[in-house]
Amino acid sequence: MDASQTLHADRPAETAGSPPVSAHDRLIEAATRLFCRYGVNSVGVDAIVEAASTAKTTLYKAFGSKDGLVEAVLEREGRVWRAWFLSEIDGPGGSAFDRLGRIAPTLKLWFARTDFYGCPFINAVGESDKADDRMRTLAIAHKKIVLERLAELCREAGFAEPMQIAHTLGLIIDGAIVAALVTRDSAVADTADRACAAILAARG
Repeated sequence: MDASQTLHADRPAETAGSPPVSAHDRLIEAATRLFCRYGVNSVGVDAIVEAASTAKTTLYKAFGSKDGLVEAVLEREGRVWRAWFLSEIDGPGGSAFDRLGRIAPTLKLWFARTDFYGCPFINAVGESDKADDRMRTLAIAHKKIVLERLAELCREAGFAEPMQIAHTLGLIIDGAIVAALVTRDSAVADTADRACAAILAARG
């Protein structure tokens, strides 16, 4: 679902007089940009260290391997995306029902961004060996946090089976993300909005 963002939060550029960005952070930033746009498998270590203006030895010292860097990128992107997505839903306040109604409009904001490249977790699972559970485990951990918050809201809104409704909303979210990635059309979120509204109309 996720957020590769993925939503890429606007991160401050290094300015004169500000503390220098560490090699660790430069590697994370460079890998995030490259992985989200081109895919994990198509980006090699050489491209990452060149973009980060650092050395291979620095990457291996900081992350152990490219796989370690992939996991670090996913962890950070998931955390940033969840903070953004949930703040957009919860931030304006209102009832639990109102907050659930913000799911699709929030997705539309993300889909309209020029740096929308889909969900980094879905993308990573799609690229990985399907017999390897490493990427799947990371994706499930990310989804679990989002689903738990949606289930809380469903419970507050009076749904008899809040977790089941949360999973249904999660399927709509995932489907919209993939459709928006394929079509490059943010209006996919409008269809998702109608689907969410149909689910929420059955409250109680």
